Amino acid sequence: MASPTGRAAGGKGGGRRSPSLAQLRAFTAVAEHLHFRDAAAAIGMSQPALSGAVSALEEILGVTLLERTTRKVLLSPAGERLAVRARAVLEEVGALMEEAEAVRAPFTGALRLGVIPTVAPYLLPTVLRLVHDRYPDLDLQVYEEQTAGLLEGLGAGRLDLLLLAVPLGMPGVVELPLFDEDFVLVTPLDHWLGGREGIPREALRELRLLLLDEGHCLRDQALDICREAGRADAPVSTTAAGLSTLVQLVAGGLGVTLLPSTAVKVETTRSDQLLTGWFADPAPTRRIALAMRSGAARGTEYRELAEALREALRPLPVRVLGAEA
Repeated sequence: MASPTGRAAGGKGGGRRSPSLAQLRAFTAVAEHLHFRDAAAAIGMSQPALSGAVSALEEILGVTLLERTTRKVLLSPAGERLAVRARAVLEEVGALMEEAEAVRAPFTGALRLGVIPTVAPYLLPTVLRLVHDRYPDLDLQVYEEQTAGLLEGLGAGRLDLLLLAVPLGMPGVVELPLFDEDFVLVTPLDHWLGGREGIPREALRELRLLLLDEGHCLRDQALDICREAGRADAPVSTTAAGLSTLVQLVAGGLGVTLLPSTAVKVETTRSDQLLTGWFADPAPTRRIALAMRSGAARGTEYRELAEALREALRPLPVRVLGAEA
C-alpha cells in the first residue's frame, strides 16, 4: 500500500526506487481484467505474487492504484492515468527486445502473422512453403481474424504483420502491396449468366447476391461493387460465415455470389452444380497486401518478405504488383 506521505522508500541519498517490469506487467494485467485471478492466469503468475507485485508498485509510486473490495477490483483515478503509462513502457520494452532480436539475426524468432478468413485458405499454402524453404529459422505463428481484430492486434503489439485486403487508411500502418485479383461471379448451373465471359457490372443490379456476414471486408467490397454498378438497395437476403458455406448456398440455388479469383479453384471444385462467370474489363478487383506498424523494428525484414512473396505468388491467378504500387 502507498505510504501516507506519498513518498516511496528510497535508497542511500533519498533516491527513489524504480518499478520493475514484473510489477508493471502485474498492474497492467489487473487494469485490463479487473480481477486478480484472471489477471494472474493471463500472465502466468500466481495470485499472491501478482497481488504483492501490485502492492509493491503502489509503495514505490506513492499512490493507490486499485480500489479493492470483497467482490471486485476497480482502478483508482491515479490507476486510470498510470495504467496508460505502464502499458506504454511495456510496449517500448517489447520494441527494444524486438530490435535487439532483429539485429542479432534476421528472419529468426517468432513472427506473428494475422490473416483475414477470405485470404487464409488460398494464400497460406504459398506463404508457409516460402517460409519453410527460405526462412527455416523463422517461427511463423498464424492468427486468422477479421480485419478489425487484426488491426487492433497490430496496434496493441499482439501481431507483427498482417495479410489482408487494402487500402486500410489507418495512421501508423504501412501497406506493402502484393497483388490485385479480379472478382468472378459464381452461379448455379441453370443461371443465365453461368459460364459467360464479358459480363457487364450492370448485371449485378438485378441479381440475388449472397454475401458474407457483417465484419468481413469482402462483404463490404461486394456491396461497393454493387453500388458502383448502380444498385441502390442492399442485395442481402442470406448470409454466411465463410466462403465455403456461401458457395454451397449458391450450389443449392439460393442465389449467386462474388468470389476473389484466388478462391475459385478451391471453392468451386467441391460441387458440380456451379458455374463461373467473368466480368468485362475492367473487372471489379481487390488488392491484397502485407501491413506492418510504421517504424517497425523488423521493417526491413518485412519488406524483403513481401518481395519474396510477390515472386512466390506469380503462379496464382493474380496480377503481382511492384513494391511502390
